[in-house]
Amino acid sequence: MLIFCNTPRNYTGTHLAAHLPEVSHDQVYRFLRNNTFSASQLREMVQPLLSDSPEAFLLVDDRVQDKRYRRFIEVAQRQYSGNVHGLVTGIGLVNLVHNSGERGDFMPLDFRVYAPAQDGLMKNDHFQSMFKQVVEEGKIQARTLLFDSWYASSENLKVIERAGWTFFTTLKSNRLVRLSKETGSQSLDTLEPPAGGGWSRGVEVRLQQVPFRIKLFKLVAIDGRIEWVITHHLAARLNREMVIDAVQVRWQVEGFHRSFKQLTGSGKCQCRKAQAQRNHLTCCYLAWVSLQ
Repeated sequence: MLIFCNTPRNYTGTHLAAHLPEVSHDQVYRFLRNNTFSASQLREMVQPLLSDSPEAFLLVDDRVQDKRYRRFIEVAQRQYSGNVHGLVTGIGLVNLVHNSGERGDFMPLDFRVYAPAQDGLMKNDHFQSMFKQVVEEGKIQARTLLFDSWYASSENLKVIERAGWTFFTTLKSNRLVRLSKETGSQSLDTLEPPAGGGWSRGVEVRLQQVPFRIKLFKLVAIDGRIEWVITHHLAARLNREMVIDAVQVRWQVEGFHRSFKQLTGSGKCQCRKAQAQRNHLTCCYLAWVSLQ
């Protein structure tokens, strides 16, 4: 049975014990240390709640639970954090999140703890594992996957294409593409706008080590920031506005990450053992869904 003791500041076992006389802080620690929860429990809980359709999206995104002031936590390691724009000691999470297509309608479907020192798995391994599980189970109607350039490896793109799904992702400006045999490979930041319409309908290119054609779009923000977006959705009706809509869905997932952190205190657990940390994170996901 899940018991919620919601607080914006204090997430310790002793604080919970102070509000539940029949529970001691040692019981909380033993509960986290001795049980085994898994992401499959999250999928089972979320599945009936999804507003799913062929127009829905799945997003892969990662976040770091900041543990810079907590030493000796087994699954915490030095890694890059987008929030601090630098290296930080923390627990990395790779999330698979469902979006119905409506603004703000996000549900976590699966997650993995990034701990290569323990299991030898990199973020792209977790990416493929979660995606393949969705494909094999066949319970999701969504057929479009959104992710950023970190996961835009040729192997990931081939896995998605073989499954019959569509992807929208960004590329770093140093990735090499080929417009034709005559032009050869060149980096994105050297490309000229396509003739007859510029980037409004994209341009078909070949990406190195990817055996199928993709469509490339250049999106320029008001502040001058450039995003190179690719997809293998090659329909003639695909235009810049449709690509922007897909990219905006991916950016909106930031709201889920903020809410998850603020409502559940997902980064506050001080347990040192890996199993306790994993159990705590699973409980945080289950609690977030229940609160929603």
